[in-house]
Amino acid sequence: MSLLDVRNLEVIFEGTPRPTIAVAGISFTIGRGERLGLVGESGSGKSITALSIMRLIDFEPGEKTIRGSVIYQENDQLAIDLMAIEQAAVRPFRGKKMAMIFQEPMQALNPVLRCGKQVEEAVCLHQGISGPEARKAVLDLLVQVQLTDPERIYQSYPFQLSGGQKQRILIAIALAGKPELLIADEPTTALDVHVQKGILELLESLRQQYNMSLLFISHDLGVIASICDRVLVMKDGHIVESGLVKTIFESPQHPYTRGLLACRPRLGTKPNRLPELKDFAPDKTGHTPELKSVLDRIGAAPAYAIPDQQPILEVEGLAVYFSGPRIGLFSRKRPLIKAVDEVNFQIFPGETIGLVGASGSGKTTLGRSLVGLLPLQKGRIRFRGKDISGLEKSEWQEIRRDLQMVFQDPYASLNPRKSIGEAIREPLEVHGIIKDRKAQQGRVVELLEWVGLEAGHYHRYPHAFSGGQRQRICIARALALEPDFLICDESVSALDVSIQAQVLNLLKDLQERLGFSCVFISHDLAVVNFIADRVFVMDAGRIVEQGFATEIYRHPKSGITKRLIEASLF
Repeated sequence: MSLLDVRNLEVIFEGTPRPTIAVAGISFTIGRGERLGLVGESGSGKSITALSIMRLIDFEPGEKTIRGSVIYQENDQLAIDLMAIEQAAVRPFRGKKMAMIFQEPMQALNPVLRCGKQVEEAVCLHQGISGPEARKAVLDLLVQVQLTDPERIYQSYPFQLSGGQKQRILIAIALAGKPELLIADEPTTALDVHVQKGILELLESLRQQYNMSLLFISHDLGVIASICDRVLVMKDGHIVESGLVKTIFESPQHPYTRGLLACRPRLGTKPNRLPELKDFAPDKTGHTPELKSVLDRIGAAPAYAIPDQQPILEVEGLAVYFSGPRIGLFSRKRPLIKAVDEVNFQIFPGETIGLVGASGSGKTTLGRSLVGLLPLQKGRIRFRGKDISGLEKSEWQEIRRDLQMVFQDPYASLNPRKSIGEAIREPLEVHGIIKDRKAQQGRVVELLEWVGLEAGHYHRYPHAFSGGQRQRICIARALALEPDFLICDESVSALDVSIQAQVLNLLKDLQERLGFSCVFISHDLAVVNFIADRVFVMDAGRIVEQGFATEIYRHPKSGITKRLIEASLF
């Protein structure tokens, strides 16, 4: 028997020059206790569908038209169309009957309220309790979502918690009303694979404990396969394919589904480049290629050998330490946190090094220290034979021309008040590479075309672009000075698998054209296996294992490497 029946749901946003059809008359059901996956790229209509089910789409800004039915089956005799009743009548369903875990925990949580109080609000609202009883219920929920030290978590603000901990707080809030249907909207995006696996296992455990139905939204079919029974594939507001997860994985029928499956990097193979959605487009006769023929055409990556050259970058005994929080209320003592601890390695011209590890292992700190954004406590960094570890800030400008970094969050690293053309032109002006402004603009247009954008994008601002496009803009800005060395910090972690494949292929193409060396930082060993020649595995500030990418996968030696591989295979 179905719990929810969505019939001919249509959402149209009014705009110029024409309206946008976000959801195009889709229909599906969710059975009691069923795990249904909703998969597709950004903009395919997944989140709008979820918001419509919860009647939260009503609060989205802008004029819109919403049609169709969302029928909630309370029991054998009573079925209620949530689209046909007033907002006041929908409120008892939200949280109590249906609950939603939102994609961005930092945006979904109030930054000025302690986490325990935010969970307590939901507990008081849905369970009708207060005071010590409510506090105890909150602590019980924190234990249920596997947060260690619940008393500390209760008193913490969101900024004091990791991404995985914040996501568990959102799960606790969603469970406060003991709902029959849980909607999880991209709950594992940008989390490292080990934390991601833990969140998925937690959701499945709680689903069984509460006997809930689950609607799990993701852009990653691999994640869907690990937690769902049935899957709907969305594209441009339409459901293009549906069926059992096993059936969809073994014999996808729609070219779009084949493309989504093929785009995801896999540890067992190392192709020359990743397949993209365009590789599965029908030809003039309407024939769509099979996955095997696409992979055969792409071919395997050639075996890598360390160049017989002097290293471009040498790191000896590098250490970066931070002062931790005070120990006790009245103590002035602060523990020393060894974020990077006695690290040694070499990188050769044209080589890509994959720097992999769990969150907090020291990857980003190491990357930032290499480009002078963090001071060193010990050690040396030699770039092209020159010691750059003791340079003053004023001396870094010349070096930074050849040492560039692509940051994890492209939106945060772009000035929202500056057009993307001006953002890319700025380093050319600062470093005096091209004096003439018109010539600078011409160079910017060339860079935009390099990364798959258009000259007409020059005067647009960052908010007008998708996440994948903004990442391309940041890559173009980093490459404007034609650096010899590029550091990419989690530059594809939050992207759709299809956009991720495009950006990874773009990096390989640009590296072949420009010949730069690259440190590619990621928590995803499958991505690193594809992009990197050699891999360094970090844990607790140290490099615990290093070697060729294929050898690291086939013969892992350290425990952390084995855990990362296991988490990447689910």
